[in-house]
Amino acid sequence: MKEPKVTEIKKYLSGLLKLNKKYVTSERLSKYVGVYPEIINEHLSYFEPTLGLDPEFNLMELVPNMKKFLVDKEENRGPVVNKVPIVKKAQVEQYESINDFVYRKMSMGGLLDRNVVLSDTDLKILKRLISEEQASRKPKSKRR
Repeated sequence: MKEPKVTEIKKYLSGLLKLNKKYVTSERLSKYVGVYPEIINEHLSYFEPTLGLDPEFNLMELVPNMKKFLVDKEENRGPVVNKVPIVKKAQVEQYESINDFVYRKMSMGGLLDRNVVLSDTDLKILKRLISEEQASRKPKSKRR
C-alpha cells in the first residue's frame, strides 16, 4: 500500500476537525471536503486497511494516527537547499568589465581556453556584468 501525500492528509484532517462531530463517515467528509468517498477511503486505508469494506467507519478514530503521521513527516523532512546561487555585489565588483571577467576566468597566460566550464555562480556574475553593460549603453531618456 502506497503512502498518502501529506497535503491530502492535511486536507482530510482539517475537514475532520472543522466538522466538530463525534461520528464522521467518509460520505459526510466527502461533502465537506469535495472529494469522492471512495477516494477518501483509498487514501485513508493507509491508516486502517479495512476502511474500504466498512462504509460506516468512524473516521474520527483515525485522527491521532493522522496527526502522528504528519508530525513524523515534518521531522523527517530535510532542510531546504537553495539551489540557485546568490551573487553579491562585491563579487560582481571584482571585475571591471566583461572583458576582464573573460580574461581572468577563461584564459591561461593570455590564450583563450575553450575547455573552461563556468560554474552557476560564474554564469550569474557574467549575467550581471552583461546587464550592467547594456544599461550603461542605453541612452538616457530626456525629461520633458
